[in-house]
Amino acid sequence: MSHDFTSHDFSDHDAAELDPAFVFDFQAYDDLGDGQRWSTWLDVEPLSRGPEPRPDWVVTSQAAVDTELGILKTGKEADAFLLERAVPDSDARGESVVMVAKRYRRAEHRTFHRAASYTEGRSVKRSRDERALKAKSTWGKIVATSEWAISEWTALNRCWQLGLPVPYPVQVDGTEILMEWITDDEGESAPRLAQTRPDPALLASYFDQLRESLATMVGAGIIHGDLSAYNLLAAGERLVIIDLPQIVDLAGNMNALDFLMRDCTNVCTWFRARGLDVDEHDLFGDLMAHAF
Repeated sequence: MSHDFTSHDFSDHDAAELDPAFVFDFQAYDDLGDGQRWSTWLDVEPLSRGPEPRPDWVVTSQAAVDTELGILKTGKEADAFLLERAVPDSDARGESVVMVAKRYRRAEHRTFHRAASYTEGRSVKRSRDERALKAKSTWGKIVATSEWAISEWTALNRCWQLGLPVPYPVQVDGTEILMEWITDDEGESAPRLAQTRPDPALLASYFDQLRESLATMVGAGIIHGDLSAYNLLAAGERLVIIDLPQIVDLAGNMNALDFLMRDCTNVCTWFRARGLDVDEHDLFGDLMAHAF
């Protein structure tokens, strides 16, 4: 027998006797302010989200809002912004985090012109995209832009899983990568190594960390390709490697050893200028001992 529910079915007395576990407050957030959007976490496919196990600070709530906090850094091929992902009016642990949003520019707005030497040996999944890239068509330029984002996303994931000191990659969506914000001991953005003047002990520690990281990369068959004191972050006593879109395959790129030698020269020149007795040829030899 059907029953017609009316306003008389649930009285104030019934409501008063409801188990509190079934009672919740509901608040709608229909209007977002300038520089805000709903979290894009669920908009991307699972493979576009960071590797597991994920750090506990990653916010995955569908109710979260992304808020632009301002520009962090401008670069040759992309700009980095600070972005807060938070559940409104929530003070719960794990419901708010500040991340870096790295956004790649379209090809005509980039100043990074050495793409061909870096991308040698890479493959494009779809033949249509590969043809468009070779023809340098409008679609090809769009593909090229997203390829740099995907390249860095893939590199960050691989390096993170190798245990290397890189920002945790949260997600990728088109030409935007969300990643961990690296901070110093005071909770501010960690400076580039080039902006620091570490004491001799810390300087030596930084170099040892860097040599170990580069050896791990070479052992995995990859090279940074554009390494210098400007894409290393000094996060307190820890050195963090950033800016990985041009990562080079050691076996598949005929210029790989030249890139590795240049990386060694760049970093050794900086450390040597600060008083550390290091040599790029010695570093190169040490790293090649780890190759494959």
